[in-house]
Amino acid sequence: MPLDQVDDEPGEMSFLDHLEELRWHLIRSLTAIFVFAIAAFVSKGVIFGEIILGPSKPSFWTYRILCNLSEILSSDALCISELPFIIQSRQMTGQFSMHITSSFVIGLICAFPYAFWEIWRFVKPGLYDKERKAATGATFYVSLLFFTGVFFGYFVVTPISINFLSNYQIDPSILNEFDIISYVSTVTTLVLACALLFQLPIVVYFATKAGLVSSSLLKTYRKHSIVVILMLSAVLTPPDPFSQVLIAIPLGLLYQLSILIAVKLEKKERKQELTKP
Repeated sequence: MPLDQVDDEPGEMSFLDHLEELRWHLIRSLTAIFVFAIAAFVSKGVIFGEIILGPSKPSFWTYRILCNLSEILSSDALCISELPFIIQSRQMTGQFSMHITSSFVIGLICAFPYAFWEIWRFVKPGLYDKERKAATGATFYVSLLFFTGVFFGYFVVTPISINFLSNYQIDPSILNEFDIISYVSTVTTLVLACALLFQLPIVVYFATKAGLVSSSLLKTYRKHSIVVILMLSAVLTPPDPFSQVLIAIPLGLLYQLSILIAVKLEKKERKQELTKP
């Protein structure tokens, strides 16, 4: 039930009770994140050495797939066998602070389904029956898109961006020696940006159900969406055009998927209206 109707009916929670309930949902969500973060911090050999630093090594899964593809095509154009850069720590607290940062990011990613479920448990009772029915499976679909974005960012955008940036030189005399803070920030930004931007179909779904957008509106502003997508990619990724394009392409496809979702919802609603007595 909406909050503005709470005080009008006996037995319902007050505004302060709702705040207290929200507080406990947030505490449980943060506890889950910290538990996973502590586990990641303790397992630094795997989390930091294999996962965070994975895209900086030529043995990374994506690079091996590209080399195998190069062999099939009988061309070395796609094979990445060397990454001409080294990672350094130029600040005394650099390695320790990045260890904490990367552990927290891993904790956030691993605990995301549970954290979202906790927030959803707080929001769900405030919805009408029709709204709850329309949002069935919200945790599953939001988590699915979130992890799809995480994997796309980690296995596609991040390694290709690192390869591009490590091989880019304005003069051969300049060596690429990246600071650990810069490297970890780039990896986490790319991964989390993809995870966030992949929520576009969910946003369009609920906006369509709420009557805020329609398929005709999305089709009308299809060309404008390209500019917005490029701007979002520029804001949420490192300042290189290659990373921006890598994120903009799937976002454009997700926008088209959002149009199809809106069309399907509108057809379903029209069908329900026609079947009403």
